[in-house]
Amino acid sequence: MVDELIRTERRVELALSRLVVAVVLWPHGAQKVLGWFGGYGFSGTQGYFVETLGMPWLLGALVIAIEFTGPVLLVVGLAVRPVAVLVAAVMLGAVTVGGHYEHGFFMNWFGTQSGEGFEYHLLMVALCAVLVVGGAGAWSVDARLRQISSP
Repeated sequence: MVDELIRTERRVELALSRLVVAVVLWPHGAQKVLGWFGGYGFSGTQGYFVETLGMPWLLGALVIAIEFTGPVLLVVGLAVRPVAVLVAAVMLGAVTVGGHYEHGFFMNWFGTQSGEGFEYHLLMVALCAVLVVGGAGAWSVDARLRQISSP
């Protein structure tokens, strides 16, 4: 089973896909954990998740952990398939539970909407699907582990 999770071809486009997900997602995690980039840090974000969205505390902490540590794992290419599934789940949750769906497709580029749409989330889910199907690609720990474990 582990062998199937780390199975991948050393393809550059898979490596680029995982790096794009990591680079785009990590600042969102840094907002939630460290309060960087205009974020509220762990306690502020967790308070919003629990008190405003009604999310269980453990689920909120898991979402924050996925957005902060998932990109690190993606950069090195470790456990890419499970991480991609978790990131896609977070994005789908943000669209539904987080309320992005009600604001329509488009992000709030011009400040004319009452919230952000779901186009970003859709792109992230699509890139995560590529990683789930293809694996980590070139320059990844998964590819190296697969090479070591295969006779």
